[in-house]
Amino acid sequence: MSTPSASLPADRGHGFGTMPVFLAAISTILGAIMFLRFGYAVGNVGWLGALLIIVLGHMVTIPTALAIAEIATNRKVEGGGEYFIISRSFGTSIGSVIGVSLYLSQAVSVAFYMIAFAEAFTPLAPWFERTFGMALDPRFISIPGTIGLIFLMLKKGASMGVRVLYFVAATLFIALVLFFLGSPVDGFDPSNASFSGIIADPDAFIVVFAIVFPAFTGMTAGVGLSGDLANPRKSIPQGTMLATIAGAVIYVMIVTKLAFSASPQDLATDQLIMAKIALWGPIIFIGLAAATLSSAIGSILVAPRTMQALATDASLPIGKGNAWLAAGVGEVNEPRNATLLTSAVALVIVFLGDVNFVAKLISMFFMVTYGSLCAISFLESFAARPSYRPSFRSRWYVSLFGAVVCVFMMFQMDPLYALISLLAMVGLYTFISRSRGESGHDLADMFEGAMSQLTRFLHVKLQGRSRQGTTREWRPSVIMVGQRTFDRRAPLEFLRWVCHRYGFGTYIHFIEGKLNKTTNRESIKQRDRLLELGEKQDHAVYMDTMVAPSMTTALAQSLQLPGVSGIPNNSILFEFSDHDGPEVVQEVAESSLFSMATNMSLMVLRHGDYHFGDKKTIHIWLTWNDRANANVMILLSYILLGHPDWHGAEITVFAALPADQLETQRQEMEVLIADGRLPISEKNISFLATNDVESFRKMVIDYSGDADLTVIGFDQKGLKERKKDVFLNHPELRCVLFVCAAEAILID
Repeated sequence: MSTPSASLPADRGHGFGTMPVFLAAISTILGAIMFLRFGYAVGNVGWLGALLIIVLGHMVTIPTALAIAEIATNRKVEGGGEYFIISRSFGTSIGSVIGVSLYLSQAVSVAFYMIAFAEAFTPLAPWFERTFGMALDPRFISIPGTIGLIFLMLKKGASMGVRVLYFVAATLFIALVLFFLGSPVDGFDPSNASFSGIIADPDAFIVVFAIVFPAFTGMTAGVGLSGDLANPRKSIPQGTMLATIAGAVIYVMIVTKLAFSASPQDLATDQLIMAKIALWGPIIFIGLAAATLSSAIGSILVAPRTMQALATDASLPIGKGNAWLAAGVGEVNEPRNATLLTSAVALVIVFLGDVNFVAKLISMFFMVTYGSLCAISFLESFAARPSYRPSFRSRWYVSLFGAVVCVFMMFQMDPLYALISLLAMVGLYTFISRSRGESGHDLADMFEGAMSQLTRFLHVKLQGRSRQGTTREWRPSVIMVGQRTFDRRAPLEFLRWVCHRYGFGTYIHFIEGKLNKTTNRESIKQRDRLLELGEKQDHAVYMDTMVAPSMTTALAQSLQLPGVSGIPNNSILFEFSDHDGPEVVQEVAESSLFSMATNMSLMVLRHGDYHFGDKKTIHIWLTWNDRANANVMILLSYILLGHPDWHGAEITVFAALPADQLETQRQEMEVLIADGRLPISEKNISFLATNDVESFRKMVIDYSGDADLTVIGFDQKGLKERKKDVFLNHPELRCVLFVCAAEAILID
């Protein structure tokens, strides 16, 4: 067994170069499917259909190859190949689930190639039947062959496997040359060949694609050797891309040669038709044996290393079993225990002996893996993180296209199995996350960068539209600055209701003082406390802290903050409790007056021990001063009804006006309701005559004394004249929201 050179790092295994990556990939690409199923494909879907299959297959594999090349040149790729790339990008929980799928595809591939290996001995079937008096079962060859391959890997390891790849590549080259030099089968005239000729009762295109697709999966075979490469950042992209391009060219040449060398019927029924076309037929059997054996070697080299990497990360929910599977042998850390597990999986599948069934199974596993790799490349590129600096770059839209095609083709090949596989992965992810004591934060981490980029883009666009005055409807974008955050729950809860679906909210916890190291540490501590509170309440309010010398200074800074929605804040919320002293109410009044300069709608919440009661009744009082306020008051009330806490609540509107104005106001309301511009039923509006302030105040208490929330309007003139007394009106009411709209809004 070879050992790494002294100049290589200890963790670089055998220290291979680029050639083993290329050989592992190309010998898998030019494998069993090419020899056994390309004729079947041309016979069932025609030359044009076969070309389309090649194009579709490479629509998956080329974006994946580009994604692998990109990701591999951004970070040091260690043992585990594709699993290492996925787990270090998606997180260990997601990486574990996809890694298990990847491992199974690789382990099952060992069996698939050994089943196909047995097909190379078909010419010996008559001799076997004459000699032993029984039909030749391919398992008579595939099972002993698999056992022999396992023994070889356990005894010789990766170094022996790579040396075999050189011999296999040479054999494949000779086999392909003799095939292309061959003549059409006896009795077939190439002039009668048709680009679209197919058999009478062909298999569906997608069925043929599912059977043939494993032919395109070989391009990642060399990635699994990452732990044994001297420079994986160089060798993986070069070897993978070269093998992918070479394989695509050879595939097109083969289906063209087949289409013009035999009839569709012969192509569809004789899986070894290539032997009848080749200049020397036996070379095809030799090439098939060499290709399938090399592909099996490539898979049995890669699969145990994937499992070893999974176990090294303790990603499998098997406790101490991880340590056993992670254990390696010798200086190059040969994964002997993982090889034993892979051997057991392969032998079970070999007993099934059905090439087409196993091909479909492999296709589903590989689609999941390739789709994940493309998704990683897309998310990393789109997120534009400074730490993501690959020396080779794909294009984000190419990677996104590859990921979408993978999901689409999964459901096209077999919707039921695609759905089952995805559900199984979700279940496995949940189980692994819980067994590891994780809460799924890696899902959020995976999208964080992309979401940040998308948010930035949308903010800029929304800001531009806002400047152009293109906003068609009003929705609350509320900012609140508070110092009594953790002493009461009503203000944040009210903000949570407003921002549940239709509105946007920003809450700033004010810390009085000068900004220095001490107050900065305190602000970070309080912000973390705020975020924890937000998670518990499960609200959509953006929360932060601010250190400032006074409330006025904090307001001045906060009122100039951009809205988290990408449009400017249009409302500000203040609050005080029934138990607060007059100095607190005075501060609220002064803050409201100060905020008027920004042309924001003002909301002042007065709350107490009742805490919104049963959340079943909202009363809105409209007076002669509320022409600008009315629509905002009504819209805010209906926004509250959109929250589950207010489910089943009812809004009642009281229009209290001088007797001589009642009829006019009633007609205006009826028109607005008929036009659909007021989202309220006529039966929920009461028109009350009142000619003085005292009678109005008594009326409010009589009708709304038991309301869970009462909404009352005020205007800037009254606030300037009466200040805090405006908010002390109607002391008998339970919870009151005072509203002053910056301008009249239209409800469409």
